Amino acid sequence: MKRRALLATGLAAASAYPLWRLVGTSRSNPAAIDAISIRGNDLTLPHKEVVELGRSIQGQIFLSGSDGYDTARTVRNRMIDKYPALVVQCTSADDVREAVSFAQHHELLTAIKCSGHNISGNGTCDGGLLIDLSPLQGVEVSVEQRTATVAGGSWLAALDEHSQAVGLVTTAGTVSHTGVGGLTLGGGIGRVGRRFGLTSDNLLGVDIVGADGQLRRASAEENPDLYWAVRGGGGNFGVVTSFDFQLHPLDRQVVGGEIYYPYEKARDLIKFYAEYCHEAPDDMYADLVIFAPPLGFERAVYLDVCYSGPLRDADRVLAPLRKVATPVRDEIQAVDYVALQKSSDDSDPRGTGQHLKSGFVRQIDAALVDALVDNLESNMLRGSMAFFQQMGGEISRIAPDATAFPHRYASHNLTVGSVWPDGVPLDAHTRWADFYWDKVKGFTDGFYTNDAYGVDAEQAEKNYRANLDRLVEAKTKFDPMNLFQINTNVKPTPA
Repeated sequence: MKRRALLATGLAAASAYPLWRLVGTSRSNPAAIDAISIRGNDLTLPHKEVVELGRSIQGQIFLSGSDGYDTARTVRNRMIDKYPALVVQCTSADDVREAVSFAQHHELLTAIKCSGHNISGNGTCDGGLLIDLSPLQGVEVSVEQRTATVAGGSWLAALDEHSQAVGLVTTAGTVSHTGVGGLTLGGGIGRVGRRFGLTSDNLLGVDIVGADGQLRRASAEENPDLYWAVRGGGGNFGVVTSFDFQLHPLDRQVVGGEIYYPYEKARDLIKFYAEYCHEAPDDMYADLVIFAPPLGFERAVYLDVCYSGPLRDADRVLAPLRKVATPVRDEIQAVDYVALQKSSDDSDPRGTGQHLKSGFVRQIDAALVDALVDNLESNMLRGSMAFFQQMGGEISRIAPDATAFPHRYASHNLTVGSVWPDGVPLDAHTRWADFYWDKVKGFTDGFYTNDAYGVDAEQAEKNYRANLDRLVEAKTKFDPMNLFQINTNVKPTPA
């Protein structure tokens, strides 16, 4: 009952908004709003129907040109600059139902945004409806059951803070301002994933609004086909308004931080990292980063570490990291886990411009190391990078068909690309990032749904591997019109 009460009240967020508020009007046609359908053709939304939608929700609707519209439409990548026809900010599951029903009735292109952290910009769209879940926040933890109920618009920081307040945790990414929804539905790699599995592996159930506007429960007992699909199938099946997670005991104090090495040791360090990861215990997690900043700054190679096992064993487990080369800077220390989870945060809600691509690797071999190091580039404005996220451990022990996430074979997720400040022309940086990706993509096998960028329909289907047919069945059942298509899309079987 707590979960239902939590969402029925809109987590008290609704009290911050008037009963209804429609902000702005269409400049080109006061009687209608220009929009785009799910098939890509132009359509018009009668202004009176948008007003009626506004009257039916407790949240807000923003239209182009209104105060708040630009803030509501933005995501955390400055190269993504899209203009939805309208933005509906939802404060409750009922608001989400109304928004989805409106989109379904008009066959309106629809995007879903929580924190806007998706690097490819899937949290917004041009000419469609943007369902903004950011007001729908809250976390409730049951110490007795070791579970957390999390509202659909919440960030990972809230999940970590509430869980760790009672000595519990679940896998929750590596950047705390990531939205719980996007991370979970695509899988969810994090600092304790090698111990406890992906975020989606710890998902006990969801409340989800389907394309028909109905709120359903999906769990092992209710709609088990939908429950299977949302654990790795991305946002293909609806808008999740509440997540239930399994929690695990974890002391607040872990050992973590960054350790930097001379860049000329990059090749040797990556080779060492591959071997070290193969032997590391499940409670050891390390990302490796090589970074070429704009000219005038020094290149960097470093490990970002989280050891969450017994403190008495920390020195032994971490000793090889200090022996492989003399560190330039060693910041690994006993640290609060929640603080470590926030250590990579960016306070700018728009972030930097970034063009990143990623893929899973089964192993880090010498040829991949050469491709990464030999092709990394600096120029006056661009920062270029490659980084590995460690997988394996419990993630690899779960059967590839146990959930919709099939990539249990992967040892790491590899991401490469470039970042740049605001106001810098995009083309040169995106071209270079694509060039770098071309040098390394042959060493990858499949990609992380949450990081997908520029993926076509064939690539999307292939990436779901042997789980595709089952996903198509779920998509056809719960979203036969493909309303939810701004994602690594699973297409329904035509009627």
